[in-house]
Parts: sequence; C-alpha cells; structure tokens
Amino acid sequence: MDQQTIATTLLLGLFLLLMFIRVPIAFALGLASLATAFYLDIPTLVIAHRMVNGLNSFTFLAVPFFILAGQLMAEGGISDRLVRFADTLVGRMRGGLAQANIVSSTMFGGISGSSVADIASVGSFLIPSMTKRGYRPSYAVAVTITSSVQGVLIPPSQNMIYFALAAGGLSLEKLFLAGYIPGLILGGSLMLLCWVLAVRQGHPAGEKYAFKEAIGVALEASIGLFTVVIIIGGIVLGIFTATESAAVATVYALIVARFIYRSMPMSKLLAVLKKSLNTLATVVAIIMTSSGFAFLLSYLEIPAALAKLIFSISSDPIIAMLAINVLLLGLGMLMDMGILILLLTPMLLPIAVQLGIDPIHFGVIMMINLGIGLCTPPVGTSLMIGCAIGEVSIEKTIKDLVPFYVIMLAVLMLVTFIPQLTLWLPSLLD
Repeated sequence: MDQQTIATTLLLGLFLLLMFIRVPIAFALGLASLATAFYLDIPTLVIAHRMVNGLNSFTFLAVPFFILAGQLMAEGGISDRLVRFADTLVGRMRGGLAQANIVSSTMFGGISGSSVADIASVGSFLIPSMTKRGYRPSYAVAVTITSSVQGVLIPPSQNMIYFALAAGGLSLEKLFLAGYIPGLILGGSLMLLCWVLAVRQGHPAGEKYAFKEAIGVALEASIGLFTVVIIIGGIVLGIFTATESAAVATVYALIVARFIYRSMPMSKLLAVLKKSLNTLATVVAIIMTSSGFAFLLSYLEIPAALAKLIFSISSDPIIAMLAINVLLLGLGMLMDMGILILLLTPMLLPIAVQLGIDPIHFGVIMMINLGIGLCTPPVGTSLMIGCAIGEVSIEKTIKDLVPFYVIMLAVLMLVTFIPQLTLWLPSLLD
C-alpha cells in the first residue's frame, strides 16, 4: 500500500478502534490525529495550530452562551409553564396531551436549542403524565423523543452552530432562520399523526381550562417565551448578531429564572453554572480535536475520494442526494450527532455544493438526518433518555416509533427536494 492509503487507514482505523473500546471522543480524535501526523512527518505544531484555529471564531462565542441559557431555562421553571400553556392551546383535542407534548417541544426547542434538554426537562414531566392518563408508556416516549427533534432545527440550535463552525464560517443568522419552516412542518406533521392515532386507538381528550385561568397561564409562559423574540427578532431586525443575541438571551434567562419566576436560588444557580461549564469543556475539547482531525482528512484527500465514490453511484443530483441521506441516516444510528456534524461537514459539504445544493440548505438536511439518528438504536441519545424516563424497553418503544419514523423520513424528503422551504426565510436577510 502507498503512504496515503496507510495514513488513511491509520487515521480512520485508530479512531474507530479507540471509539470501540470507549475512549472519550475528544481523546480518540486527538490520538488518531497525532499518530497520523507522526507517520506523515507533519509537525505537531501544525496540528496544534489547526486545533486552536477551530475555536478562533466569533461564531463560537455563541456556544457557551446558548449552553448556559438552555440550562437556565431548563432548570428555572420554564418547561413546566410551557407545558401548561401548550395544554391550554391543544389539550382539549382528542389525544390532547400528546398534542401538548409536541407543542411544548416546539416552544422549548426555540429556547433551549437542544433535543436532549427538551426530553430531560419537558419529557420528565409529560411522559409520566401521559402514562397516568392511559397512554402506553412506549407511545409517550415515542411522541416525546420525535417531537424533540424540533430542537435541532428551530433556533437557537446548538448543532447549527457546530455546522457553521465546521463549514468554515457560514452565516449563523441564516442557518437559524433556515430551520424554522422545516421545524414547524415536522411539528405539524407529528401532530397530524397523533390525531389520527388518537382517533383510531381511542386516546383521551384533555381537560378544558377556564378562560381566565388560560389567560393567566399564557401570560406567565409568555415571559419565558420572550427569549425567542430576543433571539430571532434581534437577528431579523438587525439589532444583534446571533452571537450577541445569545449573550442577551442568557442575561434575560437569568433575570427571569432568578427574579421573576423566583425558581433559581443561589445554590441551584451555582449547580447550573457548574453543569454548563462541564458541558462547555467537553464541547471545546471535541471542537479542537475534530479541527485537527478534519485537517488531516483534507490533507489525505478523503473528501475527494468520498465524492468520487458517491458520483460513481450516479451523477444524477437526486440519486446522489439520496445516497448522502442514506449515509447520514446510517451513521446517525451509530454516532453522536455533534461529532458527526464536525467530522462529516468538511467531507460532504463540498459534494453538496457540486450537486448545486446551497450550503444553508444542506445544513438543514444534515440536521434532520442526524436528528432522526437521535431517535434510533443502537446509539440514539434521545431514545435512551426517553426510555429511561418512561421506564420502558427500547424494543417496545421501537414498535410505537415506526409511524413516527415514516413521518420524519417524509419531512426529510420534502426538505431535501423543495429547497424553498429552507431558503425562503434566510433570503429575507439579503
């Protein structure tokens, strides 16, 4: 074998081996990169420089702010108020608690930007509540985890930030806006499915709220929901950049949780800060090491080889995009979403551009694909957390997930082949 083939095998093979024996992902990326650099006689200073450059971005500053804002909102009593507000809107429908679950995820996704945070916060309340009202635990988990995928689409999506970084500095403002319509389509499609299933399976309708009580619930929830106005309104009106809106949203979240809802005592605030710092440390390490790893992928011309492989299947853009979707769906079942975004974006984005796909559009396609991966075994993080909360096996949940998978795949095809659904809102910033 020639040197390039050996180096490619070393880079990818060592990374997969370290992953298999459960070495933390940042260490797996870093060790594989260093070993390959030594073999290729690339100075380690070059790898270190690439790693530091991975963080040298104004866009990256949004990451710690959104992590902290999401934690403040999740722990500050926002989720309970959003659930009650959603229940006043759609709870009286047949299968109303399932509908409220989806609406809650739509609103909470626009605050936390995280599928996992949605399940851990909203799901910890709604999954037991749905079970008490007669829903199968596996069905409650299926509704919760699939609706949480909206959190990776509706801003402020943390995964959108990772994509912007990995893509070399795309407009985060446009990426945020691009996720709105696909996210709402996904939520609306899941609500329609839940209504059909409720009619067929006799799911109960929820309780009606008195008008005065409903108004009180709405006013209380609107204080937390104003975070969405700060983030998106500030971006659209040109008041803030996405990074600046993250900082303002964090301060607002702290004021709401600490002084308005009074649900964030100092002891809890310190715990939130500690948890956010732990999450940020992990994210920083992964972004740094993945930047060095991505440099070696480019140096070894692996993206070009992957493009050649995909185009060997077909030069037709439709078939090629279907092949990329299948690749993303398959990998999404095996690895964590954030890691895949950082590793695959440098390889697949150039191919998508060759196919005539707008980078912003491709980012949303990737989010949906890998968001579905969060709900699929064997590594689906959202699936694992949901099943743990619902105290139900993955096998039972998978049976209830089948129609939800169909809906999510249908939305993926719509977004893939109707780019206007993704690109219309970002075009308003031009």
